[in-house]
Amino acid sequence: MYNMKILVAQLNPIVGDLDGNTQKILESIEEGKRKRADLVLFSELTICGYPPEDLLFHRTFIESQTLHLERVIKASKGIAVMVGLVRRTTEHREKHLLNSAAIIDDGKLLGFQDKWLLPTYDVFDERRYFDPGQELSPWEIRGSKVGLLICEDIWQHAGYAQYTRYLRDPVMELKKHSVDFLVNMSASPYQFQKPDVRINVCKKAAKTLKCPVVMCCQVGANGPILFDGYSIYVNKEAKLCQLAKGFEEDHLLVDLKKDISPCSFSYHDMENLLSALIMGVRDYFRKCGFKKACLGISGGIDSALVAYIAKRALGCENVMGVSMPSRYTSDQSLCDGATLMKNMGVECMEVSIEEPFGDFLSLLAPYFEGKAEDTTEENLQARIRGIILMALSNKHGYIVLSTGNKSETALGYSTLYGDMCGGLGVIADVMKTRVYALCRYINEREGKEMIPQSIIERPPSAELRADQKDLDSLPEYTIVDQVLEGYVENYLSIDEIAEKYEIPQEIVYSLVEKIHMAEYKRRQGPPILRVSKKAFGVGRHYPIVQKWI
Repeated sequence: MYNMKILVAQLNPIVGDLDGNTQKILESIEEGKRKRADLVLFSELTICGYPPEDLLFHRTFIESQTLHLERVIKASKGIAVMVGLVRRTTEHREKHLLNSAAIIDDGKLLGFQDKWLLPTYDVFDERRYFDPGQELSPWEIRGSKVGLLICEDIWQHAGYAQYTRYLRDPVMELKKHSVDFLVNMSASPYQFQKPDVRINVCKKAAKTLKCPVVMCCQVGANGPILFDGYSIYVNKEAKLCQLAKGFEEDHLLVDLKKDISPCSFSYHDMENLLSALIMGVRDYFRKCGFKKACLGISGGIDSALVAYIAKRALGCENVMGVSMPSRYTSDQSLCDGATLMKNMGVECMEVSIEEPFGDFLSLLAPYFEGKAEDTTEENLQARIRGIILMALSNKHGYIVLSTGNKSETALGYSTLYGDMCGGLGVIADVMKTRVYALCRYINEREGKEMIPQSIIERPPSAELRADQKDLDSLPEYTIVDQVLEGYVENYLSIDEIAEKYEIPQEIVYSLVEKIHMAEYKRRQGPPILRVSKKAFGVGRHYPIVQKWI
């Protein structure tokens, strides 16, 4: 009944790299043969990578996957394989495409299992491309009745499908067939404090089906969406027995014949979040063919965190810090920035913006006559810095890393074409309070003051005018972040947020209004690494022009 050895191939595919992804698949099949596995299990849409998005509208993209599948079938002599791909349906259906798994055994294609439940919430928009599967039954492989579900098909049963209620439950459908074990091919994105949720999903299916459950997860970053791995084996008693590595490729050998003792799983929130951000930057650069990054070093906590992430992701030799002081930059900021770069071993150049700032003030003086200084002069400094960073990017081939955090991004506390410029928003989905927590954790992790304590302790300031502090324009960041969590991530009303967090209603309303007013800014910012339940950019779609708020 459980006479099966499964190699779970947790891979890091690149969207659209059919040759490269197929090569990884073939290498995993050979690894399965070396380890005498009966079945090699891959994640969702392994051949094309997830999510392929509008590449699916290209006919040749679909046809090429069929050709690459033939290579996988040929390589499967002596072993069974379950691999994900997109295929075209021959039936007259709405979308003509299916999110499928090919079931192969000993060089023969046994058939396809199509994904039943197609999510259309958060980062997912699968109904834009795919028709849902129609049939679901076990597959006879090496004397075992194997149930196969694709990602979302297993989630609703555990009560974790968000913002939707599907009419069918694939787990309950399989229960009728008394399967020997269940496998799930997953491309489930990372989000803060999520890894144990997948384990609970597998446990729930194991309890219902009274059989082992094996989930193969995708790992790696494809643009803003991050995948953390942690493929899972849960036994028929719904006990966690094996777990693949997080944030890296892994081959997990699951022997259902062996009585494996249950294991526990614990993780450190900050370490996981840091690993996700580092992986996100590393894969963004590697998969796009970039090598070097530059970023503005202000002496503040946000640029300090981004510098550390970049150093860990790319190596200190591939990161350039740029200090761009003005008349408002304090000596403390200059000192802190220099100490930070020295601690990290990262090169830093200094390019003063004082002269170009003075030139612009002189140039515009006739047109500003009679008007007091305001945010115009502040934004001018930020835009001069953006010009300098982009010029260095063009000349030396750097990718500019934007250093704004989620709290600033939410409220529009940033400058278009200034500090918002760049090729990647590294921490734009990390709230300010969590930025502080990450920096404290980094020093603890490193066992030394990698990020100067003075950076962590100083009140945050953009330093665009004399004696400026963030609190001059905003409430305490603890309040800002509570409103963000309530409104952006959990869709609570203004009244509910005010009551839950004991914040005056007028402050909540003011912050929510700022969130909507800044929508046009966010549309023009860089792509953002998604690490929260609800990120700006991917997975969040609000009108720029609206009268709700």
